[in-house]
Amino acid sequence: MKTLIVGVGGMTNGGKSTLSKSLKEKIPNSCIIAQDSFFKDDSVVPVDSNGFKQYDTLDALHMDIMMSEVDAWQRDPETIVKNIDPAPEKTIPSSPDDVFVLIVEGFLIFNHRALNELMDKRYFLEIPYDTCKERRSLRVYKPPDPPGYFDGHVWPMYLKNRQEIEGTATGILFLDGLKSKEDLLATVYQDVCVEMKRLKYSDCKL
Repeated sequence: MKTLIVGVGGMTNGGKSTLSKSLKEKIPNSCIIAQDSFFKDDSVVPVDSNGFKQYDTLDALHMDIMMSEVDAWQRDPETIVKNIDPAPEKTIPSSPDDVFVLIVEGFLIFNHRALNELMDKRYFLEIPYDTCKERRSLRVYKPPDPPGYFDGHVWPMYLKNRQEIEGTATGILFLDGLKSKEDLLATVYQDVCVEMKRLKYSDCKL
């Protein structure tokens, strides 16, 4: 049994979740761990001098719990996959050459050094400011974004976090999030397949 960890990162509303779910549908023996599942309770997230909750930082996330889930997958990926997708038709019978794929998805996955170092493939989705702001305005958040939150916190933190990974993370393939979902999926899926085949996985076909 072999393992492969694929990181799908990028800005808010850039298409990370859509791409990750599409990858999972196409790749046998795969599962997703999403960073958004590990936000701390709103009551403990700090507030800046402008009154904005500091959600776009690693301190707002239970990264220790997320890392524990990644570790559990590394120790026994087959069991994790079977627990998520128990239907036998979705899981290929285990063999020594099987590749189990973990898709780690989130907006700060490459900013967490220990998590980033575990990844074999890294993809970062980007979209322009105007598109990002428009998409964000159409989403419903709990708690909801207060007036001015995007320009006062979300976008400045994106720029800060983006600059940080340029200096600390390597091997990231930056993708144009304005491309069609089909094109983005084809690009990433083909690249992942090459790596899976390198690991002696022969059943991944475009």
